[in-house]
Amino acid sequence: MAERSDRRRFLGTAAAGALASGAAMGLEERILLAAVQDGKAAPPATPADPASMPCGQVGNVRVSRLMIGGNLIGGWAHSRDLMYVSRLFKAYNTDEKVFETLALAEQHGINTIQNDPACMELVYRYNKERGGKMQSLVCIHPDPDKDKVRNEIADLINRGATLLYTHGEMTDRLTMAGRVDVLAQCMELIREAGVPAGIGSHSLETPKACEKENVGAQFYVKTFHTDQYWSATPEDKRQEWCWYLPRSGEAGTYFDNMWCINPTETAEFFKSVNKPWFAFKVLAAGALHPRVAFPYVLRNGADFVIVGMFDFQIAENVAMFKETFDKLGNRERPWLA
Repeated sequence: MAERSDRRRFLGTAAAGALASGAAMGLEERILLAAVQDGKAAPPATPADPASMPCGQVGNVRVSRLMIGGNLIGGWAHSRDLMYVSRLFKAYNTDEKVFETLALAEQHGINTIQNDPACMELVYRYNKERGGKMQSLVCIHPDPDKDKVRNEIADLINRGATLLYTHGEMTDRLTMAGRVDVLAQCMELIREAGVPAGIGSHSLETPKACEKENVGAQFYVKTFHTDQYWSATPEDKRQEWCWYLPRSGEAGTYFDNMWCINPTETAEFFKSVNKPWFAFKVLAAGALHPRVAFPYVLRNGADFVIVGMFDFQIAENVAMFKETFDKLGNRERPWLA
């Protein structure tokens, strides 16, 4: 306890000194400083009017156009070569902190979280114990075994899944193997269960193949972000399916630093797709500021934007998203939800 107290005192003194010397501190630094000084998280900002959040309709589900991503909760952090980040995220996002984060998201009009089956229990408990109404867009594992998939679908719906889509990596690998028939079977089973059915992917080749073969997807969950950030893979080093290929270790090759290797082509392709598009990894795992990312993905056709957020980022992100949406005007791809 004495060591922790000394560390807090040191950090608080250092931060206060920075303020006294005129150094600027951003919103996140101020919140973290408050947590250090008080030993607890800062109180949430005054909630915006939830009704002012833009929404779209997918099947019979009304979804906020800005959604919260689940990777920061589950600890599946893309962090380039920083190996401690996932553990850090999980240490911060205790069950109670997750409940606070979900409540804050709802207070600001976010009504849906993108979720992994492993994190479903937390959202289910939040809704049951705290009276929440958070919906879940949940990935499932496509498999040739129909009974296996059918059982997973039933289990996830019983635990509160609102929309289901196929896990991105597994879907891409099936596309690589030429097994889009497995994806078509999965779409049929989800629709039979009475919830909207979607296809997830990192690679653009997956939605291309699914549209060509008419697998029956009702929406797509596809990575999308600009490549204008310093750690983006150089164009001459980008390789299809790079997320699943052995890494050479050569400087400049892919190192967990890019999730949409062809953003211009992706935007152009979705102009021809008459189905809702959920864009995720829009901040390139923190490499892009929301003021850059939000206008880019909305102007280029995304219907919904999924963003991993800590509790202290929600109010600011919602404000920036609404401002972007209100100033967007016309865009070339019509809203598909």
